[in-house]
Amino acid sequence: MASLRDIRRKIKSVKSTEQITRAMKMVAAARMRRSQGAILSARPFAVKMEELIRDLHEVHRARAAAGSCPEGIRDFFEAPAGGAAGLILITGDKGLCGAFNTTLLRAALDWLRSHAGRKTYLAVVGRKGRDFARRLRGDGCEVVFELVGIFPKAGFHHAELLGKALLSAYREKGLSQWDIIYNEFKSAAQQRLVRETFLPAARFEAARKGPAPADFGFEPDYASLLQALLPRYIKAQLYRRLLESQAAELSARMNAMDAASKNAAELMESLNMAANRQRQAVITKEIAELVGGAEALAA
Repeated sequence: MASLRDIRRKIKSVKSTEQITRAMKMVAAARMRRSQGAILSARPFAVKMEELIRDLHEVHRARAAAGSCPEGIRDFFEAPAGGAAGLILITGDKGLCGAFNTTLLRAALDWLRSHAGRKTYLAVVGRKGRDFARRLRGDGCEVVFELVGIFPKAGFHHAELLGKALLSAYREKGLSQWDIIYNEFKSAAQQRLVRETFLPAARFEAARKGPAPADFGFEPDYASLLQALLPRYIKAQLYRRLLESQAAELSARMNAMDAASKNAAELMESLNMAANRQRQAVITKEIAELVGGAEALAA
């Protein structure tokens, strides 16, 4: 049985841990509110950009059928079948955020298993994803880009670096697709794991609702506009996903630290009860010894 001194030492240790976890929760909550504001600012532009590209995808289909679509534009909407596959994995830089990173890595392993026997490429964001990717090297999996240490201060310039690397690998290595796995921020208490095809933009076919738009007149010309617009669209969508993952990680850390603080408080309560029982037992023993000694003297 632990001595009273050991119990008090453990209470002090748990109390220090609770102070740390409570402080981490407050920091994560403050950062999450800022990240949530950044998401709300970036979402309208990203959504409108996606709507525009969806309409232009319909124009592309019509022009491709007529044989008037430039090859540089065709790459964004179509890709050669049977080519290599790529995965964009966005994880956190740190732990102490519950199952946030574990869920992402498990989904990445499932993706790799589904593409077994096929050349695969990885673009990883976050230190956890970087460490995961390094363990896979030499198994038919090549890392084309790493980006670490950007959270919780992810900016558009990070999305530009990632987008440039993705487009370069997409064209030079003949990829048939870039998939992306990340956690989407839903609320302070909930994140949603997202796994979707990022490139090519064939996913717009399933997302289209309503009548197809008519063809447009372009100035200066169709190819020049799309060659300038599509890379910006890629980077805007990547920036949005970086912000989503950042806010999701902070909310996961806030919830994990809140749960840790509550557990520490419950543990301290049980340790205080154990200390009180131990102290009471010591006092009772001392009283019994005094009474026994007095009776012996009286006899």
